[in-house]
Amino acid sequence: MSVRIDETDRKILSEMQRDAAQSLDEIAKNVGSSKTPVWNRIRKMKDAGIIGQQTVMLDAEALGFEACFFVLIRTSEHEADWQQRFLAALKARPEVQEAHRLAGDIDYILKVRVANARAYDAFYQALISEVRVHNVTALLSMEEIKSSVALPL
Repeated sequence: MSVRIDETDRKILSEMQRDAAQSLDEIAKNVGSSKTPVWNRIRKMKDAGIIGQQTVMLDAEALGFEACFFVLIRTSEHEADWQQRFLAALKARPEVQEAHRLAGDIDYILKVRVANARAYDAFYQALISEVRVHNVTALLSMEEIKSSVALPL
């Protein structure tokens, strides 16, 4: 379903990206509209798949997940069976926050959040015990400078 969004929709989406916990009244006030039209627009955008799952952003470090690794994976395996096992292994691990298949020299990049280097090693050992990879490079993030899931509307 293709849905056109206008400036009011963009304002609503921006407000929801800023704070999805706002009440409908607050969103309507902040975008200069009333509650019912805003609710209808939100419902339309949810039905169209523009608005997906709503969740809460947690502070990883406050919860003890102090290490963030970017893991570069090269593989010589490109068969469908290997890819299915690899993707299943990634999806089964909550430490993997993001996984991307890339064009170029690196086949995959993962964002892995763990408590420390020892926890990363446990993750790594478990992953390579399930699927064969040609080369793995782990890069430890020293400082998170910017992190956002907001789109530039």
